Amino acid sequence: MAKPTELTRHIESHVNSSATTADQAASLDAIGFLVKTDALTIESLVKELEMYLTTTDDIVRARGILLLSEVLTRIESKPLSSVTIHSLVEFFKDRLADWKALRGSLVGCLALIRRKGVVGMVTGSDAKSIAQSFLEYLQVQSLGQYDRKLCFELLDCLLQCYFDVVAPLGEHLIYGICEAIDAEKDPDCLMLAFHIVESLGQLNPDPSGLLASFAKDLFDILEAYFPIHFTHPTGGDTPVQIHDLSRALMSAFSAIPLFEPFVIPLLLEKLSSSLPSAQIESLRYLRSCSSKYGAEKIGKYARTIWFSLKNIISAYLGEPDFSFTSAPVYGIGFPENEFVVEALSLLQLLIEQNSSLLVSLIIDDEDFNIIFNIVAPYEKYDSIPVHEQKKLHAVGRILYVTAKTSISSCNAVFQSLFSRIMDNLGFSVSNIDCSANGDIFPSQGVKFGFLYLCIELLAGCMELIAVSKKPAPQYVLEHEKCCTILHNFSTPLFNAFVSVLAVSSDARSHDPDIYIGVKGLQILAMFCLDGFPISISMFTNILKKFMSIIMEDFNKTMLWEAALKALFHIGSSVHKFHESEKAMSYSSLVVEKFVELLSLDDINLPFTLKLEALSVIGMTGTKNMLTVLQGLAGALFGNLSEVHRNLKSLETSVQLLQCYSCKLLPWIHENGCSEDFVVQFAVDIWSQAENCMDFSTPFEGKGLLDAMMKVMKLSVASCSVESQNTIMQKANSVLSSNSNFQLNELDRLSLTPGKYDIPLGDEWILSLFASVVIAVSPKTCIPNIRGLLHLFMKTLLKGVIPVAQALGSMINKLLSKSNDAEISSDLTLEEALDVIFNTKIWFSSTDLLQRCNGTSNGREIVLTDLCLGISNDRSLQINALCGLSWIGKGLLQRGHEKIKDVTMIFLQCLISGSKSVLPLVQDSLESTEEQDLDPSVMKCAADAFRIFMSDSEVCLNKKFHAIVRPLYKQRFFSSMMPIFLQLITKSLSSSSRSSLYRAFAHVVSDTPLIVIRSEAKKLIPVLLDCLSMLTEDIQDGDILYGLLLVLSGILTDKNGREAVTENAHIIINCLIKLMDYPHKMLVRETAIQCLVAMSELPHVRIYPLRTQVLGAISMALDDKKRAVRHEAVKCRQAWASFASRSLRF
Repeated sequence: MAKPTELTRHIESHVNSSATTADQAASLDAIGFLVKTDALTIESLVKELEMYLTTTDDIVRARGILLLSEVLTRIESKPLSSVTIHSLVEFFKDRLADWKALRGSLVGCLALIRRKGVVGMVTGSDAKSIAQSFLEYLQVQSLGQYDRKLCFELLDCLLQCYFDVVAPLGEHLIYGICEAIDAEKDPDCLMLAFHIVESLGQLNPDPSGLLASFAKDLFDILEAYFPIHFTHPTGGDTPVQIHDLSRALMSAFSAIPLFEPFVIPLLLEKLSSSLPSAQIESLRYLRSCSSKYGAEKIGKYARTIWFSLKNIISAYLGEPDFSFTSAPVYGIGFPENEFVVEALSLLQLLIEQNSSLLVSLIIDDEDFNIIFNIVAPYEKYDSIPVHEQKKLHAVGRILYVTAKTSISSCNAVFQSLFSRIMDNLGFSVSNIDCSANGDIFPSQGVKFGFLYLCIELLAGCMELIAVSKKPAPQYVLEHEKCCTILHNFSTPLFNAFVSVLAVSSDARSHDPDIYIGVKGLQILAMFCLDGFPISISMFTNILKKFMSIIMEDFNKTMLWEAALKALFHIGSSVHKFHESEKAMSYSSLVVEKFVELLSLDDINLPFTLKLEALSVIGMTGTKNMLTVLQGLAGALFGNLSEVHRNLKSLETSVQLLQCYSCKLLPWIHENGCSEDFVVQFAVDIWSQAENCMDFSTPFEGKGLLDAMMKVMKLSVASCSVESQNTIMQKANSVLSSNSNFQLNELDRLSLTPGKYDIPLGDEWILSLFASVVIAVSPKTCIPNIRGLLHLFMKTLLKGVIPVAQALGSMINKLLSKSNDAEISSDLTLEEALDVIFNTKIWFSSTDLLQRCNGTSNGREIVLTDLCLGISNDRSLQINALCGLSWIGKGLLQRGHEKIKDVTMIFLQCLISGSKSVLPLVQDSLESTEEQDLDPSVMKCAADAFRIFMSDSEVCLNKKFHAIVRPLYKQRFFSSMMPIFLQLITKSLSSSSRSSLYRAFAHVVSDTPLIVIRSEAKKLIPVLLDCLSMLTEDIQDGDILYGLLLVLSGILTDKNGREAVTENAHIIINCLIKLMDYPHKMLVRETAIQCLVAMSELPHVRIYPLRTQVLGAISMALDDKKRAVRHEAVKCRQAWASFASRSLRF
């Protein structure tokens, strides 16, 4: 038992109105904890609170009752005896009459009502007594917002948990609810109020029950809220939104079918409102109410609803998109419009409920008959008047929805309207046989409007039959009128669509006639059931027609692309039934034909279009993709064997590889296909590798090597570790079989200073092997990795960039000794770094580059010495620096501390000519005189920082399983900026300063902008110097553009505003100079945009510069690039807006 003194202290603290909110909450928590842990019983608490619960002091009594109720709220899951619960109910229900202490009573009643049976709950009689006290004592609308919300929560809980008990209260209960809800305006309270009405309807569905006499009263109260509109400044974590209220009111309307005589007329009235929000809400409410009220109640409003829907669809339906780039698979595409979507959804629901009534209204509608007469004379879409086109589109959409809703509605509309459409096209039942074997009569043109309506009907019918989740069997469909009619008219329809294509032009990017012709044939072919309603022969004729377009009409771009898109959709649909006769026909007539085209040179179809078509057709399904891949592999390896003798084979091989890597391989990965083919394809490339890598000049096969490397990287990266090991083993066997790559005899490889070329075939093999190493997972085993490191080091000194990238990837992915994971390779990261940085190499009298074991009669050096120019061979030094930059990137991305030493090597190359190995940068700074370095070496060293910071697409990225430590760029920036700023300040050599600026630019340009902004004050002066210096070299346009983007980010940020303001004069002068930078348009455009941002600075800082800026802008107005002129106009307006009114241009 808790000490009375302690409990009393907590009670007095909570009841004391002068105590802080925090103290009161702490006291409540303490008391609640005592009760929860059985240190205090609820009965004992009530005894301790007796004086506070019965005092005549209103404030103290209210605080005491609230304290008891809040404790009950905290122990809802704690078992209580039935006697205790009954006593508490008696207490709180009586206190509902005490309006000065009402909140505590409401909270207490609510806490008791919410209790579940397993821990002791309120009995039915007690719940009824609470309801009676509520209805007798409370005037809800006279209370404050929070108390009203508690009232609604209590009512809601009583209805949900004790409806059978409170229902006998009858009229008293309904009147109480109506009185509580009436005139409520708070969104939170309304949400509960609407839910109470919904609960009444759900719990009392009997049409002659409790609500029968009060439906009109309830509706009169709810009607005032429709449509929902409020501007209530809601707060809290999850404020009520207008759509939440609307949904709650809709549920209340639709939950009580007795509302039907009042709700439906109201909604129909609001459909004709001038307020768009009222219209859209009415459509949504009508759909919800129609689904709940049932067909019988809604049927009597069907005619009125139909006319309203027709008008809304006609008014809001946009222009159809006659383009296959964004066209839906089924039907015709229209711009998204919520009015049309809701109207068509409601129409579909009404047809489902009462098909015969709605379809008869549609078929007999006067506007439908009028549109048939209007479109009859027109053979081209553009010939139809614009306002009549709009009517045609509306009728088509309605027919589409009618046809796709149900078999009965589809039968009715086909039997009535489709037959009329075919009659207007000249195909009556009597002349079907006459036109079955021939085209439409030459004297008779094809009426576009009727074909358009055919498309909508066919699309609806196909979506009903072919796209249904549970398609009806063929023997059932054969007896359906819509399918029978379509089967009978399939040949005339085919001829009509083909005739449209024959007379259509390809002059525009969106030709409705081409669209209708192709779409019609596509839809006919996508009825996938074999033989019905579209026969196999008709299906093959459609495929042959599309194939003839692909083969012969490739100069008609739109028609060709539309035909290919149609073939894709047809193939995707029949692939689902891959054993069907139509699927087999598609495979033989389309898929295999495209594969065959790869080896045929006697047709005019360009090879690029062959590949585009082949890739699209392959994406129709996994089975077709496998056929395409096998055909592509055969064509590729056949051409690879001829690349030395036939330049065309070389070009073809490159195109095939690009098609595989850019289109087919991503599709295989995205669709979860088996990687067996990918692995075998990569292995086969290695089998062919040596045969196709013997070119006389480096440029002959450069494109082929790049394409093969890309394929190899993407293939390896997409495979599992097991498959990667298979590819790695094959690559290693090819590499090892080459006599020039005897890894165990690496010490004897020769390197003649100044002559670092290696046989082109050897370079290719190494580059291709490097692409495998770049893409493998860290868990993949790389055989003989120590020997491979020596080989890669030797090769990177000869300038083979892919080898340097592979070496950086190896360093990035090797596991460290400190890692507890199982090591997959034969050496650790630390051992690999030792091999790279501590292997001693020397130039002997015979110019052999060997690894020294002990004493040597030559000059011993290491890789870092070569980077610092010890060999006096600039070409060798540049190769070493390039290799080290990729090694450094691998170290930087994984966050290894060795990156510090690597960075210092590059800085040494930028600031000093000292030949010492890894001197401290500080030592270099102490020298007042700097030695000039070779400009190409300094540029290479500066560009290493671009490699460090930029996101590479060819290696060391997440796609190729690189280890990338979070925030590595930010950390590198923070560590390098103080060093750069100090070196730039103390640099006396112009060449050294220029190179430092270049390195600085690379680091800043690729650092996330949020970090740059925090250091804006320090960086802006150096940034501006950098912009001025880099304008001298024509090749620095990209660096300038990157720096301007950084400056733009600072200018638009509040944190950088102070630093920008302080340097406004210098920044504007710098930007003015860049406005006429001749080598890159983006630099000029961005400089002007920055000037626009500068115009937002305080006028006192920039006003003196306005004349200078406006004068410079006047020159930019005559720039040869439109984008620059456009920005110049905006800049002039921005700067002139605060200039003197007397300023004249």
